[in-house]
Amino acid sequence: MRVSLVTGGGRGIGRAVARALAGPETLVAIAARTLSQLEETAADLQRLGGNAIPIPMDVTSEASVAEGMRQLREQVPHLDIIVNNAGVGGGEPVAGSDTARWRRIIDTNLTGMFLVTREGLGFMRDGGRIVNLSSVLGRFGVAGYTAYCASKHGVIGFTRALALELAPKQITVNALSPGWVDTAMATEGMTLGARAMGWTFDRFREHALGAVPIKRIITPEEVAELVRFLASPAAAAITGQTYNICGGQTMD
Repeated sequence: MRVSLVTGGGRGIGRAVARALAGPETLVAIAARTLSQLEETAADLQRLGGNAIPIPMDVTSEASVAEGMRQLREQVPHLDIIVNNAGVGGGEPVAGSDTARWRRIIDTNLTGMFLVTREGLGFMRDGGRIVNLSSVLGRFGVAGYTAYCASKHGVIGFTRALALELAPKQITVNALSPGWVDTAMATEGMTLGARAMGWTFDRFREHALGAVPIKRIITPEEVAELVRFLASPAAAAITGQTYNICGGQTMD
C-alpha cells in the first residue's frame, strides 16, 4: 500500500490533493491544525473508498511536527509521498511592518516544509515522491508581499537542492506554482486587495483574473491532478522542477 502525507489537508488545495491521491490501494494521512476539518476530509475519503488518517499538526512547531510524525509511524511502516501544501498568505509594506507577521509566513510556508520533510525522510522508502506547493509569487515579486514572495521563492530553492540530495535514492522532489486558485485563501487575498485599492470585491476579482490569459480562476482539482501525476510512477524521471499552473500568468 502506498502511503501519502498531505499537509494543510483539511480544506482547499490540500483536500483536493487528498481526494486525488485516495484509493483502495493507498492510505492518505492528512495533517492540519483544525481537527474538525481533518475528520471531515477523512470521512470524505473513506466514502470514496479510500483509507485516511487525520493527524493534528502545526507545521510551525517542531514539537508538533515530531509528535504528528510519531503518531503516523505508529500506524504505517513507511511513507511514499509527501505533499507540502500547508501555507498562509498575507502582506504588508516592509516600512513599519510587523515582525510577528513575517515570522508566521516564513515559519508556515518555508520552515514548516523543512520540518515535515526532515521528519518524513526518516521513514520514506527509496523511490518516494515529494511535491512542494510554491506560488506564482515564487516566480516574481509583488509590492507589499515581501514575506510571502520570500517564502515561496524559498520553496523553489529548497526543492532544487533537495532533489539533488535525494537523487541517489530515486526520491523525486518537485514544486508547483499555482496562480489564483478558487480557495478561501484566494478569497481573502482578493478581499484585502479590494480594500487596499478602495474597490469592490467583484471589481478586484475581475481585474485580477483579467491578468490571466485564460481569463478564469483555477480549481483546486486542477492543481491536485498535477500533484497526482508528479506523485505517480510515471513521473520517476522528473525531479528538481517547478511547474506553473496559472493559466499563463507567468511563463518562465
